[in-house]
Amino acid sequence: MAQQIINVSAHSTASPHDVFCLLADGNTWPAWGAWTAYRLETAGTDSVQGPGAVRVFTSRRRGRTTVSRERILGVVPDQRIDYELLSGLPLRNYRAAVELEPAGAGTLIRWRATFDGATPGTAWFYRRVLTGFIQDAARRVAGYAPLHSAR
Repeated sequence: MAQQIINVSAHSTASPHDVFCLLADGNTWPAWGAWTAYRLETAGTDSVQGPGAVRVFTSRRRGRTTVSRERILGVVPDQRIDYELLSGLPLRNYRAAVELEPAGAGTLIRWRATFDGATPGTAWFYRRVLTGFIQDAARRVAGYAPLHSAR
């Protein structure tokens, strides 16, 4: 099976710092994203939601509830968050990064994910669904950040 790759982007008029604060705090995700609930399962080693933290997100789409567990792998404040999927979707080797880059008076948000399908012949389907879901998340945080800055 070929590794699946998702690359999406969005632009926010908010600063990289403001966008980062929303992404780094899982408590905010249900406010700006398609998630209905969030809880911190395990605190990170250096900071509560930093590397090592296990975050649990619940989403509901088309009558189906999904609970995904993700571990934060790395954080570069105001620039990047790397994470991996631990459970919740029938995928293997799911890793993602959200990168923030100054762009004019705002921020370019780049969200990249790679994964393998757990069941032969299904990876293309999950790439298609997740591309839409991640693009929606990037657009939502981009639009929410200017209205709810961390300052």
